Amino acid sequence: MESATSAAEFITDTVTEFDPDMISPSHSDRGQRRAYLVGGGIASLAAAAFMIRDGDFRGSEITVLESLGTLGGSLDGAGSPTTGYVLRGGRMLESKYLCTFDLFGSIPTLGGDKTVTQEIIDWNDALQTSAKSRLVRGGIAITAPKFGLGEGDIATLSRLVLEPEGMLGNTSIADQFDPSFFLTDFWLMWCTTFAFQPWHSAVEFKRYLVRFVHMVDGFNRLRGILRTVYNQYDSMVRPLEKWLRDHGVVFVLDTAVTDLELVERDELTCVSQIRYVRGGKAGAIRVEDDDLVMVTLGSMTEASSLGDMDHPPPLGARVENGAWSLWRKLAADRNDFGCPAVFADHVEQSKWVSFTVTLRDPALLHRIHDMTGNVPGEGGLMTFVDSNWLASIVIPHQPHFLGQPDDVAVFWGYGLAVDRPGNFVAKPMSACSGREILMEILRHLGLDSDTDVILDAAICIPCMMPYITSQFMPREHGDRPEVVPLGTRNLAFIGQFCELPEDVVFTVEYSIRSAQTAVYELLDLGREPPPVYHGAFDPRVLFKAFVALHDL
Repeated sequence: MESATSAAEFITDTVTEFDPDMISPSHSDRGQRRAYLVGGGIASLAAAAFMIRDGDFRGSEITVLESLGTLGGSLDGAGSPTTGYVLRGGRMLESKYLCTFDLFGSIPTLGGDKTVTQEIIDWNDALQTSAKSRLVRGGIAITAPKFGLGEGDIATLSRLVLEPEGMLGNTSIADQFDPSFFLTDFWLMWCTTFAFQPWHSAVEFKRYLVRFVHMVDGFNRLRGILRTVYNQYDSMVRPLEKWLRDHGVVFVLDTAVTDLELVERDELTCVSQIRYVRGGKAGAIRVEDDDLVMVTLGSMTEASSLGDMDHPPPLGARVENGAWSLWRKLAADRNDFGCPAVFADHVEQSKWVSFTVTLRDPALLHRIHDMTGNVPGEGGLMTFVDSNWLASIVIPHQPHFLGQPDDVAVFWGYGLAVDRPGNFVAKPMSACSGREILMEILRHLGLDSDTDVILDAAICIPCMMPYITSQFMPREHGDRPEVVPLGTRNLAFIGQFCELPEDVVFTVEYSIRSAQTAVYELLDLGREPPPVYHGAFDPRVLFKAFVALHDL
């Protein structure tokens, strides 16, 4: 593997043949309205499923256009025991993800014996998350760490829950709290669970507080967090893709949408053409007024790049025909299409490095089990408090990939402070090879004497992601467009960078909720997605959160 390998190249599958006539027939040949979904991530896949299930669309009338050679977007997973497995990240699930479980309650597993939702429920009934080592301090695992909040911190948290978003504006989390708050174990657990930084949006922080108030009780043991049987690509994306293909959905890969032609008709903005580039050649798809176009705005994993055991991952440049470029063109003369620069122009504040470790000898996992008391898949995120990189690892249940051999193990980790030198490797994490990152982690685990043996049987692949927390950047109302902008006829925005009141970005739920919202509104179905859970209105939930925050 070359040192400058892009994550997109690593996960590329076989490309399907492209026939423009197949997705843009003459109007006289059309049986009904068509839908074009720009982007092949979970938002587009979910939108296609909702159109078929709830909107009586035929799959053959739905086309997904994706710039990469595979589907799934940020929910990826690839590799092999010989080259090493790669996960750019994983998303937390929990029981109040009502749109997610609504969707996957209709999707069979690859085995076909139950739905994906039922599989997740059954799996987590059997293996419940209960971390015994959420924090590791001085080489010692801490079970159920105290939050360590002062009364002033709790008062500020309570104020943020109640304060309207308009009053917070584009302030940061650091603008709201005294510096001592960021030294508490509550902040250490919160920021590493959700990937918040002090300079991120106070509004997003507030939304998380409200959205997950029911999880504050037990948060120091990660109770209530749900896992999939395998990684989320194998457990969620692959079954959904199979279901869509079985229903005839057309997938056009390696095709980058570069622009939309917009026209005004009857005082409404309509998409009339989709411009794309494929294989270096430009083309266009004609769109009728009664067709639908749904665009996944922005990308948290665009320009991701991989390193290897001997090379760090380079900081990638913006992709010429990527999702950010498309959004910039669309928003250039339209205030109602949002402001992509707010999210995309702060790479130093939105980047971090993840890494995936493939072990040909699972002895390391046995050592971690002895240290933590958790079997793989039970403990969740483990954060090294003393780490200059603020590094964390997750030991999932094995196997973590379909087809993974019994004698191979996989785990994942990431660092939030990637420009600081390590405690044991005197280099910033962003400049470290996979070997150096794994050496640093092993030292934090107290495995100094076994480092060489473990490294000889391991493949550690680091991944640099310039935009991974771009959706958390401070913003104002209007910086994210509405799902269906006012005054448009056949256009919707989906994914992480459209506006959904009350729900929280950086979640699978947000993408799926945006898709469900778009489908129901564009098709005028007279229904809405399941409402966001409001635990903050439940006195029992609030009482448990109050007790937990006070370490009682």
